[in-house]
Amino acid sequence: MKRLFLIYAFLFPFMMRAQTIKTDVLVIGNGDAALASGIQSYKSGVKTLVLTQSAGFSSQKSAVKQSIAVQNLFKTLATWEVKKRNKPTEPVSKSKTKDTKKVIDSTTLLNIIDNVKYTEIKRSGNGWALNLSNGLDIKAKILVLADEPGKLLAALKITDLAAADTEVLNYNSNLYRTSIAGLNLTASRYLSLYNLLIPNQENLLFIPPGNVEIAQAAGATAAYSAFFDTKTSLSNLKRIQGELLSYRLALMPFEDIKAADSNWLALQKVSITGILKADIKEGKAFFNPEKVVSYDEIKQPIKDYYYKAQIWFDDNNNIPINLENTISLVCYVGNKAIDATKNEIEKKWKKNYKFSSKYDLKKVLNRREFSVIINEYLKPFDEVNVDKTGRVIR
Repeated sequence: MKRLFLIYAFLFPFMMRAQTIKTDVLVIGNGDAALASGIQSYKSGVKTLVLTQSAGFSSQKSAVKQSIAVQNLFKTLATWEVKKRNKPTEPVSKSKTKDTKKVIDSTTLLNIIDNVKYTEIKRSGNGWALNLSNGLDIKAKILVLADEPGKLLAALKITDLAAADTEVLNYNSNLYRTSIAGLNLTASRYLSLYNLLIPNQENLLFIPPGNVEIAQAAGATAAYSAFFDTKTSLSNLKRIQGELLSYRLALMPFEDIKAADSNWLALQKVSITGILKADIKEGKAFFNPEKVVSYDEIKQPIKDYYYKAQIWFDDNNNIPINLENTISLVCYVGNKAIDATKNEIEKKWKKNYKFSSKYDLKKVLNRREFSVIINEYLKPFDEVNVDKTGRVIR
């Protein structure tokens, strides 16, 4: 009996550990948002668990704009389900580094526990611990809640938890530069990263159950904190924005720029800097990519981003923004050789940029052409940071 007790005592910690599921990101909810947030977190490369509180996922179709970014998320789920059903005994993919070989089974990064209630939820260090009705426990670094917050409010001993709220797009402030999701609802709106983060509530994101764009942004934000093992309050705006753009989620809510546009990424990046601003009509935002660029509209925004631009604009007063002058601007500010830059742009004009117009140095550029050149040769989005209010940090 003593020997049996010793064996049991030795095995008990391992048995208990086997009953605890550890994950980087835990998403709770049954709606579109819970599923979309979980899929984005998984796609961003961290271990993700989606816990539903009733059978299956209930779709809030009336609240959902099926953007290309969102459609791609649900295609990912379908692919994951196929992999899960046909999971081989050997790992499905391999990645190599210079020093080590790491084997990754991509299907283990996303798991779904369907129709299991959680009976208790509480803080566990910087993360979260849950007890489930089936006897399992969950430990997670980051919690994304797309469900009723009642149990969580009681556990945190607070009375209210405001879900991530969006802002109507306008240029009265620079907050739009902190957008991590553009939404075309009754009006053009955006979600600032700093509206998603909850003051004094680390590693917790609370999102509406039916909005998949907000959910996708939450999934990437949660994945960032989990991957870098940091608090949500220390989220890196540019990294999260870049991650979401790589999955074709619009940061700016334009009616006339679709994700299938060959210049979509450059237009999104330049527009979120405010160097070119949208026209807002009846609550809708239009980028007007074929409209010609004027000297007055770009002068102050570019000067805000680059000290050297002040000198260039002083030396080139009220000139047309044609290709030749634009090349002069980017070469002066970016310390580039003019002739080499002209040759590069001429080679890329049709092949890389997919412009329909002819390469002509005297051509006044439209907003599409100007955005692509500014994005490639000055990189204002990639290389210039902004603070929490969207003010440029130089």
